[in-house]
Amino acid sequence: MHDHDTSERLASYADVLAGELPDTWTSSHLPTDAKDDLAELADRIWDLDLVAASLAEHPLKQAAVLSRPDGAQLVVLDRHDGRDGFLIAAVAPRALPDEAYRGVPEPNGIALADDPFLSAEQIASDLLARYDSALAQVRHNALGGIQPSQPDRVVLTWQPDGSVATAPADDRAGTVLVAHGFVQDPQSGIYRLNGDDTRAQARALREIGPQLDALGIGTALQHPAGRIAPTSAPASMPPSPAGSRAPATRAR
Repeated sequence: MHDHDTSERLASYADVLAGELPDTWTSSHLPTDAKDDLAELADRIWDLDLVAASLAEHPLKQAAVLSRPDGAQLVVLDRHDGRDGFLIAAVAPRALPDEAYRGVPEPNGIALADDPFLSAEQIASDLLARYDSALAQVRHNALGGIQPSQPDRVVLTWQPDGSVATAPADDRAGTVLVAHGFVQDPQSGIYRLNGDDTRAQARALREIGPQLDALGIGTALQHPAGRIAPTSAPASMPPSPAGSRAPATRAR
């Protein structure tokens, strides 16, 4: 089979998968000449089993990447075992520290048959469940000193650089935060409010409290030891002690 035919087959297969998986996924194809992108992708494939063994013998020459709006990605690649179908693996998030992966089992990839509709069901019930669990764990580990929020309570934490960070539990709170100047890191899910303008920062903190309260979401402002918050911070957001978490121990 010609390289062009193989490339078209992979891209078409991935397009069908993207449309059949739960939630919203988009598909993009990386051809052979996208060497830098393929090298970066290969380094982030989150697998120590079937896919890793294949890549050890057959370096990545093309791939299709499935992407979800929350930053999750899957990679579809060729099989080299003489069978029809493809391999699929999870892709580790960019920009998270190595420590975030310690103690988190790899969501190893799986082999797919030549039928993308059946494969989508297999992915949804197997790989995606393990991938989403691993993603949640590494993103939680990456929070560092930021106390996770709950659906009915957003915890905001002062940072050493004067910014305020939080990891809301759902999009309702996230929408309010973004409307008041918070910027989300798509990989970690953390929202940060810059502290360069303390007056604007204090005003934003005052305004988000009532808006979140209207959604049934409380707020708490967490002050690290030795950090004194601006006096204009809202009284409705009292300090809350940091929760303790044991660090993970296994690296990706």
